[in-house]
Formats: sequence, C-alpha cells, structure tokens
Amino acid sequence: MRLANPLSVPAIHLLFAWLLGPLACSQAAAAEPATQPNIILIMADDVGYECFGCYGSKQYATPNLDRLAAQGIRFRHAYAQPLCTPSRVKIMTGLSNVRNYSGFSILNRDQKTFADYLLEQGYRTAVVGKWQLYGARHYSEQFRGQGTLPPDAGFENYCLWQVEELGSRFDGPLLNIDGEHHQFDATAYGPDVATDYLLDFMAAESDRPFFAYFPMILVHNPFVPTPDTEDRTSKNKQRHFEDMVAYMDKLVGRIVAQTEKLGIADNTLLLFTGDNGTNQAIRSTLDGKQIRGGKGLMTDAGTRVPLIAYWPGTIAPGRVSDDLIEFSDFLPTLTDAAGAPTPAELDGQSFFPQLLGRPGNARESIYIYYCPRPERTPPSAFARDQRWKLYDDGRLFDVPADALEQHPLAEPLSAPAQAARTELQAVLDSMPSKGQNLLKFTTSGADGASRTD
Repeated sequence: MRLANPLSVPAIHLLFAWLLGPLACSQAAAAEPATQPNIILIMADDVGYECFGCYGSKQYATPNLDRLAAQGIRFRHAYAQPLCTPSRVKIMTGLSNVRNYSGFSILNRDQKTFADYLLEQGYRTAVVGKWQLYGARHYSEQFRGQGTLPPDAGFENYCLWQVEELGSRFDGPLLNIDGEHHQFDATAYGPDVATDYLLDFMAAESDRPFFAYFPMILVHNPFVPTPDTEDRTSKNKQRHFEDMVAYMDKLVGRIVAQTEKLGIADNTLLLFTGDNGTNQAIRSTLDGKQIRGGKGLMTDAGTRVPLIAYWPGTIAPGRVSDDLIEFSDFLPTLTDAAGAPTPAELDGQSFFPQLLGRPGNARESIYIYYCPRPERTPPSAFARDQRWKLYDDGRLFDVPADALEQHPLAEPLSAPAQAARTELQAVLDSMPSKGQNLLKFTTSGADGASRTD
C-alpha cells in the first residue's frame, strides 16, 4: 500500500534536520572552544599522582578533583621537574631548565612568562599562593632580590607567600598582597586567604577574559593541622598530610563553585597539576603497593604528577590520555587556548588540541634537565617516552618493569631497548649539555648584560 503524499528522501532528510537541529547545534558548539576563555591554572605543591582518587588512590579524599577528572580529561603521563622552583621556572616560560634556570628561588629577569603573553592578548591576570621566584632572604643573602617580582612577570594582581620575605604560610601567614606585606593573626589560614583573594578577582573580572594562576601553598611541609582537622593536638605527620590533601581538594571545589555561581563555568578552562612528587617522608598506597614520596628525585615518584583539564561543554567528559606532557608544554597550550600566536623557540608544544579531542601533535618523548642549586649540585638529565628512560650517564630503564629504577638494563639489549636507546640519545644530544649558574649570571648574563641592578 502506498502512503498518500509520501515524503521524498530529501524531504525526510530536511524533516530530521529540522527536528534534530537544536541538538546538532548544541553538539557542534561543544566541539568548538569559546573565543578567549577564562583560564585557571592550579598547581599544588609537593603532591604526586599517587595521592588522588581519580588515579586509583583509596587513601586520600579528593572528591572535587575526582569529579573534574570524570567530567573532563585526565592525563596519565604528565611530568614536572623534581623540585618546586625548577618546575615554576619551566611552567611559566615554556623553556627547559637547561636554557633559563640559574638558581634556587630565582626566575631570571629577562624571561617572558605565560602571564606576559596573555596580558598582551587583553587578559586580566592574577597569581595567588606561593611565589618563590625573587630570591628570599631565607635561602641566600647573596641571591636575595636577584629574581623577578610578580608585576614584572605579567601579573597585575597578586596575593602571595614568599615574595621578598618568608614568614608563616599556614596559621598566621605573612603574605604580600599587591606589593604590601600583610602579617595576619593566628586565626587566619594562608591557603584560605589566597583562595578568597582569587574568588574576589574572578568576581571582579567575570565580564572579560582573565587568567588566574594558583601555585598553591598546600600541601608542602610542615605537616600541620588544617582548619578541618579534628584532632589538632596530634603529631601524626602522615595523618596531617592526608588532611592537607583533603583541604587542597576542598579549595579546588570552592574555585569551581565560583565559576558556576558567576555563570562563567562554560567559558572557563581549568587545569590542575602538581609541581613535583610527594615529600619523601610520606608513604602512600596505590594498587596494593606502597609508594614512598620522591620529591627531589628523578624517578617517577619525583616527576610524575597529576594533570586534569576541565571545561564544561568543550572538553568531552570521562576521557583518559596516555599522551606525554611536560611542564614546558603549558605556556604554548595557554596561548593556544587564548587564540594567541604560538611563541617561537620554545621547548614546549601545545596539548590544547588533545583537550578538544583532536589528535594534536603528541610528543614522542620528553626531556628533563635538573640542577636545583647550580652553585653546588651537578646537573643531571634524562629523555623518556611512556616506557623507556635514558639518563645522560648512559643508564637505560624499562620504567613499567622497574619504577624505582634499581636495575639499569645491561648489554646486550633487546631490539626494542636498543631502538629506544638510539632515539632517546638523539633527544639528549639535541639539548645543551649544561645550564646557567646564578653566581655568573648576576655579573654577566647570557647576553653579557648586567643582571645585578
């Protein structure tokens, strides 16, 4: 039986297009990023990948970050420097430490940071939390003031611990707020003060694009009670550390809630990572194995960190990536997100396409150069992919089979190991063999100009 006035095939297609049009448009909008989104980069202090529920931990309470990972993308192979200042210098400049790291607690004054680039694109900028880039008196009177202050690194607004002076970071903190030192009483908690400042900045700038960088004060030692700790008389540092992880997660939840309250969540890219591995005094259990914190070490326990990206409506939920990411990649990723030209001569490469579900230009390897105190420590470097890791002294490791790096592979190597050695040696050979030393840099910088003024 023939239907009266049947629809032609083209007509049927038009009918379905009309019926499904709103949904199709919605899906298309989710695939295309907003023009100049707000960007929030959160970097926790001294916490490795093993301390998060979304990475498999059952020991730590991280419900807010677990939710962001479930609703965004989580990277399983993200790597930082083994220590705080080296990571801060690298993440802010997009350059390997071998090119621009000259001393602990120092960011050389000639460096251009991700805040500088975003400021040029019309972003309002703020940094809150921990600075440690100017050369505080606590580390060396000789190095004091040889680094960079926040306004000279592209930040218009700031609330920071350890700019020029040290002081307490937790109870009764000493913070530098927009150029003025503020000594808070014992009832104030430093991480809360910094977060409150950030929330106020977000509210004030919610009608235009902003970049907020939050190098957190938590969870660095001393391991002391948080405002949520039930037994504040306890001396159990492991228990306090676990409470600090939970409080760090709580602050991340407050920031996400603020984006929702302000109605800007769908136009805000939030990235969360850590600056290096967990303190060596801490023990964590993951997948039935105990992991000793590796801060300061070149192993996975010292360099492998969490990386979560969240952007409702733009980043598809529930994704996990095995792409290699290292800290020099953040600057080109942020400029890419902001629609700015990719700066030339960086060591990093953007992983922004991967956030959008596109292949991008995934790394085949990463390179890490580590010399935390050039005036007295010898440098070390490695190149690695997801499996193989080659040090500049010739040691080669099959990391999944030897995570603690106790058994360097011996000759004769298997064919895959030999191929990895050849490829990774080429990466090592492509980089300078030695970095800078602040003691020399302060008298004759890389370009011969004085840096002591």
